[in-house]
Amino acid sequence: MTKKNNESRCGFVAIVGRPNVGKSTLLNAIVGEKISIVSSKAHTTRHRTLGIINRGAAQAIFIDTPGLQRDRKRVLHRLMARAVSQAIADADLVLMVVDATGIRDQDRRLAHELREQADRMILVVNKIDLLHRRTELFALLQRLAEEFPCAAYVPVSAHKQENLDGLMSEIFERLPPGPALFPSDTTTDKDTHFRIAETIREKLLGALHQEVPYGLTVEVEHVGETDDDKILVHALIWLERDSHKPIVIGKTGRVLTAIGREARIELTELLGRRVHLELWVKVRSGWSDSERELRNLGFDVS
Repeated sequence: MTKKNNESRCGFVAIVGRPNVGKSTLLNAIVGEKISIVSSKAHTTRHRTLGIINRGAAQAIFIDTPGLQRDRKRVLHRLMARAVSQAIADADLVLMVVDATGIRDQDRRLAHELREQADRMILVVNKIDLLHRRTELFALLQRLAEEFPCAAYVPVSAHKQENLDGLMSEIFERLPPGPALFPSDTTTDKDTHFRIAETIREKLLGALHQEVPYGLTVEVEHVGETDDDKILVHALIWLERDSHKPIVIGKTGRVLTAIGREARIELTELLGRRVHLELWVKVRSGWSDSERELRNLGFDVS
């Protein structure tokens, strides 16, 4: 039975899945603005990030999560894995996202781990725009229905924003009764410093290769104003190894300059004003395997 539009409903919706299935892209498409950074690199998302959308008297609070963690040697990896588990435990609904172009063993393992959540889980089949023939979609949905027990199956393209209305209808129909937890004009729980740092990290991920992206993080040290009415941002790029420093900076500073230019363009759009961005590259050995260092860098280690 369809619920009335004026019924007050609110719930948490965890977005889970293996790396690179498009979880953050989906969140951004749903909310209508860039809440989570996006990269082709695995494990781009490190923090639990909320995206909030309202429809009538109902509010859905989406939880973007890191990709499924198998390597848990470092403290950072264990924190990311814990963020996924906690999001599932806290959620009223779970969106398990898979890639329409290929179902993998990681997807099957996650579905098995979530089998007790089947009655509150929606399987989101993302990237349907990449299928060679749309006739493949019906057969794929049939196979998934047999293999992955869920409350609903929704094909979408987060990139092309296809069938997001269908997905939202499935979600809002299943939210529990309750008052909104965030003001109607709030789209995320993350503050400006966090969003600035993540924007810079996204540009670093896009420019760097090898193992460097996994050994860096960004800390915003100061946000202020310049005399010519620009927003002034001082940010530190922390690396784990001295050998990574010349790679990030580049010959005569070309790599860092390009990263700064791309970040500044996006930050100007985010903040609504021209930005003067200053970046420093420093080394903090072992930061990703130290609870104290991770806490100092803004990670939730509680």
